[in-house]
Amino acid sequence: MATYTLPELPYDYAALEPVINPQIIELHHDKHHAAYVKGANDTLEQLAEARDKEAWGAVNGLQKNLAFHLSGHILHSIYWHNMTGDGGGEPLAADGVGDLADGITDSFGSFAGFKSQLTKAAATTQGSGWGVLAYEPLSGKLIVEQVYDHQGNVGQGSVPVLVFDAWEHAFYLQYKNQKVDFIEAMWRVVNWQDVAKRYAAAKERADVLLLAP
Repeated sequence: MATYTLPELPYDYAALEPVINPQIIELHHDKHHAAYVKGANDTLEQLAEARDKEAWGAVNGLQKNLAFHLSGHILHSIYWHNMTGDGGGEPLAADGVGDLADGITDSFGSFAGFKSQLTKAAATTQGSGWGVLAYEPLSGKLIVEQVYDHQGNVGQGSVPVLVFDAWEHAFYLQYKNQKVDFIEAMWRVVNWQDVAKRYAAAKERADVLLLAP
């Protein structure tokens, strides 16, 4: 059996209109995300074959492929749940996400400062990549990461809690080459309840995620 499987969307294809149209959601989930799941499973099979045959000539490429496809699968799995048709705005204590709101203020000075940094990080990623809000367990702070492809430029041990997909397949059919417009629109569908749950879980597991002085 395959190690990884494509998760179902938590909503229908049209749930995020007008920010993201149904055609993009369908292609993005059913084709692109599915390809990362298949790529991860195929690479695991190829690594198993290499172990059986003691044939390690392609190990560098296989390890890179595994990181690429597995990270793509993980980030997309978070991405779908990070969005909701009735989301957006700012995380507030009145909505039950005060701990997240406090964490953002503590880490970035203000929600506005955080929003500006994540927007710029996602919109200016060279080539393909992501803008990511992550919990960093050594400092206990939230940080913004600019992820190249799916796996590059990441602080080891950090846990993604909010991800903005800045690959062209996430927006090109609707926004053409205006990546900035897409990133700005993304703030209208952020599911702060989901982000808050991920933040709380990351903090609870911080002592087992990374042991350091």
